[in-house]
Amino acid sequence: MSHPPDSARLPLAQLLALTMAAFITVVTEALPAGLMPQMSRGLAVSEAMIGQLVTAYALGTLLTAVPLTAATQAWRRRPLLLGAMTGFAVANTVTALSADFALTLAARFVAGISAGLLWALAAGYAARLVAPHLQGRAIAVAMAGIPVALSLGVPAGAFIGAAIGWRATFGIVTVLALGAVAWIAAAVPDFAGQPRGRGMTLRQVFLLPGVRAVLFVTLAYVLAHNVLYTYIAPFVAPAGLAPRLDAVLLLFGTTSLAGIWLTGMLIDRRLRELVLASTVLFGALVLALALFGTQPAVVWTAVALWGLAYGGVPTLFQTASAQAAGDAADVAQSMVVTIWNLAIAAAGAGGGLLLEMAGPEALPWALLALLIPALAVAWRASYGFPPVPRRAEAITAAGPRAAG
Repeated sequence: MSHPPDSARLPLAQLLALTMAAFITVVTEALPAGLMPQMSRGLAVSEAMIGQLVTAYALGTLLTAVPLTAATQAWRRRPLLLGAMTGFAVANTVTALSADFALTLAARFVAGISAGLLWALAAGYAARLVAPHLQGRAIAVAMAGIPVALSLGVPAGAFIGAAIGWRATFGIVTVLALGAVAWIAAAVPDFAGQPRGRGMTLRQVFLLPGVRAVLFVTLAYVLAHNVLYTYIAPFVAPAGLAPRLDAVLLLFGTTSLAGIWLTGMLIDRRLRELVLASTVLFGALVLALALFGTQPAVVWTAVALWGLAYGGVPTLFQTASAQAAGDAADVAQSMVVTIWNLAIAAAGAGGGLLLEMAGPEALPWALLALLIPALAVAWRASYGFPPVPRRAEAITAAGPRAAG
């Protein structure tokens, strides 16, 4: 039977199942980077080829997120969510057992497809589990799996891989994925999809007020972030911190947890202010790196502020996209996922080219060239990033409610 969400509290058992799903997604994506030497020896290929396992994952997401989400608009939501998590279990099992690089590469592509579907579903799913005034906080809880995976999951996976082998690490992730399948099946309610013939086309969703602004700001901000994250070693080298890169990344991960906590507390009342503050803070720390990047104290402070600025960003942009798109939230989320992966790919290629041509001192200025227009668009986009909470138009179960 249908039932409205409780207006007074968050359904934590349901939301934490989505947190676990996000955690598994990010750990699966990033593990080859943390296990590169061991996987290189185990699969008898170069470390550069192991890096292509991350590329295959990103391509799986990039190429399938939008068409797959659009094609399944009418499907019930929980079977899709369970299918995505099952895909992770299968892909990680194959990765753990495979001795053939081509087969491993194919498994990673399948994992990327699962990731695209998961990211398209997660924010809208979290929002539908709660009353409108709690939707931002619910999405923050679901997205908390991202910084937890980056700050704890991936380092733990690298440690386990060094201790007992990389195959065992992927086996453990398989067990976690199967646990998430059971958790979702037991605790998370089902939702109907869009009735056939009532789903919006990609073009219609793209032209909705606010959607294009959110996509542009997402592209510019995430591109800037990933240039910094991918090439963090050249950024910190002038301050003599390259040998302490692990501590630098740990600091980023730790403060990103604080960032998502702060976002969860404020997002339902201050989404616009949080987006603007995050962009300004990111721009300020990049400027500090450009001007004083040889000073260790400046670099440590900048990294700490970077984590604080970035921690809530996935939640902010997915919430803004979901609210702007309304009933077409899942399609809009798939566009955000595609833009996100485009930014990751462009950061690796464009940042590397800039590094080779102009040197590391040019990188901070390039980031500012991205963040300034992102700030300008976010400031002007009063619909994509509304000055007051858009509760009446938030994702509600005015369409389908949970079944069961």
